[in-house]
Amino acid sequence: MKPLLKNRPVIIVSVVLILAIASIFVLTKNKKSEAVGGISHKDAGMPDFTTIESREKELRPKSDFTGMPVYGNWKHFTVEDGLLSDKCYAVRIDSERNRVLVGTHHGLSVYEDGKWKTYTMEDGLAHNGIVSIDVSVLTGDVWIGTLGGLNRWSGGKFETFNQFNSGMPNDLVYNVFCYGKDVWCATGGGAGHYDTHTKQWEIFTEMNAPMHEPWTYALSAGDGKVWIAAWGGGVIEYNTLTKQFRDYVDPDGFMEIDLQPDDGVIHDITTATSYSDSILWVSTYFGMSRYDGKNWKGYFDHDSGLASNFINFLRAEGNVVFVCSDNGLSCTDGTNWVTYKKDDNSINGKAIVKNGNTLVKDIPLFPSISHNFIIGVDAEDDVLWVATSKGVSRGELISKF
Repeated sequence: MKPLLKNRPVIIVSVVLILAIASIFVLTKNKKSEAVGGISHKDAGMPDFTTIESREKELRPKSDFTGMPVYGNWKHFTVEDGLLSDKCYAVRIDSERNRVLVGTHHGLSVYEDGKWKTYTMEDGLAHNGIVSIDVSVLTGDVWIGTLGGLNRWSGGKFETFNQFNSGMPNDLVYNVFCYGKDVWCATGGGAGHYDTHTKQWEIFTEMNAPMHEPWTYALSAGDGKVWIAAWGGGVIEYNTLTKQFRDYVDPDGFMEIDLQPDDGVIHDITTATSYSDSILWVSTYFGMSRYDGKNWKGYFDHDSGLASNFINFLRAEGNVVFVCSDNGLSCTDGTNWVTYKKDDNSINGKAIVKNGNTLVKDIPLFPSISHNFIIGVDAEDDVLWVATSKGVSRGELISKF
């Protein structure tokens, strides 16, 4: 017994060191697991439910990702059908509650059970002009970006966040994006990050991020990164783990033209970003860019199936991105294209199918989308919703090629 007692201090120190090392390993692992929205996904082998798109990818059969979709059997909704306004700025499909949320010039319109329900400032909205909508996959809360503040719609009640009652960077909210437990918004006074657990705000402007000015137009997130479309500043990438920034701008420095093709984002005036399947898509008022983490690719209306270089918004679903322009709606996987355009003098139109810039075929649509000026889009399963300046349109998947 005496030798054992004699070595007891050594044994105790060894045990303490082992426990300390084990604690450091656990803490490090937990920290890595919490890098994306505070939830472990890849490290724990769990499905990635940090955004609506990531949830859809996990739940959708793999075969559904193949082929370019073509939508038809379009149905239009206007004020005559119950919309608050024909000027529609945003649309978001909330499949968990079997409803569609539409942001209009005069408030929020919700399509549920074949009927429209409407909500305005009298119901608690910060402003009737709604330009962005997203849904948290963790809580089901609806986050609404308006021209006068940010709303959280939860439990039937609207909660308002603005500069006077919170740490919002600005009340002009162009875009809102839910990423795990975090809510990000692009505003006229910088990008804002709200942690719904700590209830704390972070603000990113030209003072603490590589922006030329605080005007931010849109953002998206995925795989531990956030991409901010900064007006005149290209794309700002924020790593949520390292808290470091990186900016992507047009390397040639020419505002009028893209002097060197595929050398980076095609223009510094960016309007939206969308991330899916490890691909970042970036829209501008001068064309669109695709980034796979190593190489950039630019697309224009003269060398691809893009409807117009003037792009208002885009949303990626799987390997396909849907592009909202001032002259129609385009979707592409980077090679194949389907562009929807309405005839000027009728409700009909066509879907233009291209491989690169080569016309494959035109598909007549009776009817087509309700208007060629597109501002918002969302797709899920076999349905596509489009927000236009003359109501919202709903299309059904009719084929793939």
